[in-house]
Amino acid sequence: MTAAHPISPVELPAEERGLSPHTGYTRAHWEAAADGLLGAAWQWATPGGALLDLPGRPSASGVRSDGLEGYARTFLAAAFRVAGADGGDPHGWLGRYADGLAAGTLTPGREDAESWPLIRDHHVFGQPMVESASVAIGLRLTRPWLWDRLDDGVRDRTEAWLRDALRHVPSPNNWYLFPYSVAGFLESVGRGDAETARAKERALDLLEGWYRGDGWYADGDGRAFDHYNGWALHLYPVLDAYLSGDAELSARYGDRLREHLEGFSLLFGGDGAPIHFGRSLTYRFAAASSVALGALSGHTPLTPGTSRRLISGALRYFLDRGATGTDGLLNLGWHGPHQASLQSYSAPASPYWASKAFVALLAPQGHPLWTATEEPAPSEGPDRVRALPAPGLLVQSTRADGIVRLHNHGSDHVRPHEGEAQVQDDPLYSRQSYSTVTGPTARGNTADNHLAVVVAGARSERRVIRALGAGEGEGWGWAASWHRPVFTSGSPMVPGLRVESVTVAHGRYELRAHRVLGAPDGARVEQTGWATGRDDGLASALHGLHGWESPDEVRAPQGTAYTPWAVVPRLSAPVGGTAVLVALASLTAEADAAPLDAAVSGVVVDGDTVEVRWARDGATTRIGFAPVTVTHG
Repeated sequence: MTAAHPISPVELPAEERGLSPHTGYTRAHWEAAADGLLGAAWQWATPGGALLDLPGRPSASGVRSDGLEGYARTFLAAAFRVAGADGGDPHGWLGRYADGLAAGTLTPGREDAESWPLIRDHHVFGQPMVESASVAIGLRLTRPWLWDRLDDGVRDRTEAWLRDALRHVPSPNNWYLFPYSVAGFLESVGRGDAETARAKERALDLLEGWYRGDGWYADGDGRAFDHYNGWALHLYPVLDAYLSGDAELSARYGDRLREHLEGFSLLFGGDGAPIHFGRSLTYRFAAASSVALGALSGHTPLTPGTSRRLISGALRYFLDRGATGTDGLLNLGWHGPHQASLQSYSAPASPYWASKAFVALLAPQGHPLWTATEEPAPSEGPDRVRALPAPGLLVQSTRADGIVRLHNHGSDHVRPHEGEAQVQDDPLYSRQSYSTVTGPTARGNTADNHLAVVVAGARSERRVIRALGAGEGEGWGWAASWHRPVFTSGSPMVPGLRVESVTVAHGRYELRAHRVLGAPDGARVEQTGWATGRDDGLASALHGLHGWESPDEVRAPQGTAYTPWAVVPRLSAPVGGTAVLVALASLTAEADAAPLDAAVSGVVVDGDTVEVRWARDGATTRIGFAPVTVTHG
């Protein structure tokens, strides 16, 4: 794939291809990137420096909270930058943050030019609780050069403001790690007590309940598995253990981080892109923070050269593709601005949670993360398929084009207290498959990578995803799930209607098998494939193997995060009662890729069993639906 990419206005040193043959980036590039992003953001500071009022539409939390977000999230980048240089601060960042801290905490809650908003419960403009964690971590990292030099009055006021994070109710997910981080800071400066101990204990107790195995946490009591695993659920406890020197915490949470990186390291494409999946994607290269933390703490299965390849690849990917505008500010979107990538809580400074990736700078200049020669990313090695049974995910990468695909059979965004018919469809979770080169189509457009049941003209959506298992073998893997189709018009559900789905990945191919049960008379089913643009160098194909009748293509005029206009292949067929449908899908950037109809030499469907013979190697894949079993050989 080739594409013209805008040049980032962030000024970087010349490339160093001897040490970094894949990205050209060294530690000096990371320092320069941090300085460039900070310099652009500080042009929008209030006179006292307490708020960074970046331009753009305000979030649901209001402009004062948005200004605090600008201060706190950029402070995180500055803190990593200065602490990693052992106090070296050539641009005087810490002096600015010290002034802003004094101004913001002078009269918190007051409606004036500098005062910070108060921290309250998550449902009462609770965003300041999120930002309190970045303030606390920033102060902890820079204690010798900032906190220890503050007046006693400023320190007392700061503690009083931060303690409200311990006394109010977080959102029922990773938010509990924000008061955890505040408590860790207060204890590190000798201001701990029973209140800080309770906040830490509560967060770690919840984290235990959310841990599901394979190095993955659910983000709360439901089944949301996404990038929050790396930039929140692993980052906060492992960083706390690293900074405090707590060997017991380091062993427990470090081991989980290491296991997480076994699978997560596969989710970066050959071009450096992280997988486009889950909410808050405007944090962009924050996805690399867990890789950097693993290298820093030693809790990683990756070599230092591979770790740097991944983190520098992610940083460069976004800087090369318009993540900053001509003003140097990180914009709200993916490459450039992209409305469909955002949530209601996204504010102009929200993208600066990308600062978490600068945890890499805590590794000093002589650390192996910076001195080792870059090595290829896992996606640049042999074709790989990796099953992650705990989150219900299947990862598939192909060396020829560097594309990584994620097949989702276990992660959704429906919280336990919500009825699935009452929540809105979320394209960032509900689709069957995601990749490093495509994004989901916007809500209101034809859904890509989706099996819809059509009843009386209404198409179903996929909300709660119930995992049925996942596994892998040599060069192949599978994952399965079931869901109840939900309709947004008419009756929200059809009694007895259920869809069971299995994906088998083999090379660049995706075998997609479904069993539809309880379909009413007159219903139809539709299967869509990958959404691609006209000139993006990608080929999306979808070929019916059994049960499908009518292939066509549909437009997605709102496009994706990768293309302003997209087309989606589609199969359809009538269905009634119970039916088994099988298709083959492919997403590739190979110019001479063989057509899908030549990939399979035979298909036999016998009741609830599917048998597919592959033309390339003569292997046979067998799928059973009652119960779900998959073999290949």
